[in-house]
Amino acid sequence: MKVLGISGSNRKDGNTAFLVKRILEHVDEEECYEIETEFVSLAGKTIKPCTGCELCKEKKTCVIQNDDWGDIAERILDCDVLILGSPTYYYDVCGHLKNFMDRTYSFYHDRKLAGRSAIVVSVCADRGCERTLETLEAFVNTHEFSYLGFVGGRGYLPGDILRDERALAKCKKVAGNVIKLLRKNSEYIKSL
Repeated sequence: MKVLGISGSNRKDGNTAFLVKRILEHVDEEECYEIETEFVSLAGKTIKPCTGCELCKEKKTCVIQNDDWGDIAERILDCDVLILGSPTYYYDVCGHLKNFMDRTYSFYHDRKLAGRSAIVVSVCADRGCERTLETLEAFVNTHEFSYLGFVGGRGYLPGDILRDERALAKCKKVAGNVIKLLRKNSEYIKSL
């Protein structure tokens, strides 16, 4: 079983990345050889926007080339659980992550992401986390992920999130949801 955490922030080690990594760390604490975790930051990656060409309906994948989207999208196709995080910019997800999400329209036609599970994470300086969470939830619902929960945190400067005890506690809780799911799936597979 594979758990993939993606931080959509352009700050490689920012507050969003910290929360996504914290969830992965709690999953790793389970020390189960059947659970593999991976973290990916979109910081420094080139993600071109969707052009609306609709060629993905025919080609069954996004036809835009020469950027980093394809490699990361393949990792999502290989995961069982996705943890997707974004900082809040103007009451919504950051543009970099939005470009990435829009390109997954190419997977929507054949429901390539359906059946996986997801957790969403947002961080805001003061307000707007709720709207960011709604956008992330819409993304996972559209792709027919099972929803395992969310974490909304407050922080602006690097490291501010460490003062948000509620968000840190929520990381542990949603990680527990992942562990329960993976245990259940593992027990089912062993029974076959």
